[in-house]
Amino acid sequence: MHARDIRAEPPILEFQDVVKGYWLHGVWRPVIRGLSMTLPRGQALGLLGSNGAGKTTLLDLVAGRQRPDAGRVLRHGSVSFPVGFAAGFHRDLSGAQNIRFLARVYGADPQALVDFVADFAEIGTLYHAPMRTYSAGMRARLGFGASMGLPFDLYLVDEATAVGDGAFRRKSKALFRARMRAASGIMVSHNLRELRKFCDAGLVLHHGQMQYFDRIGDAIAAHESLCGQG
Repeated sequence: MHARDIRAEPPILEFQDVVKGYWLHGVWRPVIRGLSMTLPRGQALGLLGSNGAGKTTLLDLVAGRQRPDAGRVLRHGSVSFPVGFAAGFHRDLSGAQNIRFLARVYGADPQALVDFVADFAEIGTLYHAPMRTYSAGMRARLGFGASMGLPFDLYLVDEATAVGDGAFRRKSKALFRARMRAASGIMVSHNLRELRKFCDAGLVLHHGQMQYFDRIGDAIAAHESLCGQG
């Protein structure tokens, strides 16, 4: 497998001996095991790993939604919440009200973000209805629009570009590509074709450790080889 030392590159993220695990039936099961790595900025990185490898846990650690059991995650720039993540929205408020609140939290222009998401998410009059009336797809559209409407140095994307019909997916992908011209990204997707389209480099998470590949094709090949080993 082809990998390179990227510590000399200007970083967007640093993992310093990060450990994360969970208690399951009285047994502590590590997911991330002493991970130390520096990631350069200015790249769209595809994150690969088998089911249960810890990809979502890793994104949560980067976003600050979970804390490591040991070690540190250093963020050199602003980091988005996971794109498409809508669990943090208040279900009794409307989509527009949630977006207005989110804009204030991140110091953005509330009306500008409300207008941007209204145009992008395409949920019509339900934008002003309580979010408890939304389908899962509508919530994902709202979350994707909210994150893409805010300026971040690093965007975290977890399967969000698969939401909606073909036209909406194309619009989502175009917007993501536009953001990647001025920022960094980490994308998780089970669709390897999508990763090849969007990402220029890759990360493979396996047995609690992660490898960096400066070509997404090499990362995919390594991932497929590991999956083939069972």
